[in-house]
Amino acid sequence: MPAPVPDVLPHLDAVQAALTGAGLTVYVGGTPTTSGWSPPDKFAVLYPDPGVSVRSSLADDRSDFTATVQVTCVGSDVERALWVAGRVRRALAAELAVEGRVSWRPEDLGGPPVQRDDDVTPPLFFVPVQYRLQSTLE
Repeated sequence: MPAPVPDVLPHLDAVQAALTGAGLTVYVGGTPTTSGWSPPDKFAVLYPDPGVSVRSSLADDRSDFTATVQVTCVGSDVERALWVAGRVRRALAAELAVEGRVSWRPEDLGGPPVQRDDDVTPPLFFVPVQYRLQSTLE
């Protein structure tokens, strides 16, 4: 019987749980677009890729998994954006809890310098940081 094919969603849920457990407000795929929504003074936005199911043996069992998730750290000023980045880094410094899988600690791939977003009023500052996620069957 072939090994179950891994799924990105439980990994994304684990990242989101780690970040909310660290006291961060977290959105996935963007911020709310409803009228009247105003952003908090600091938050994180997750942008995951679908991941890759990787061969774990010559038998072509594709039970290993790797994915990249971008965590865009946002704040009303540079210091708040960097504060979010620090909280994210600490929250993702441990293995993720993904049911039925053994996870590596997320690998911090870094990101560009803090940038200012003048397309919103008032302007926000953001820094995207990427993490590589990896897991295998228990």
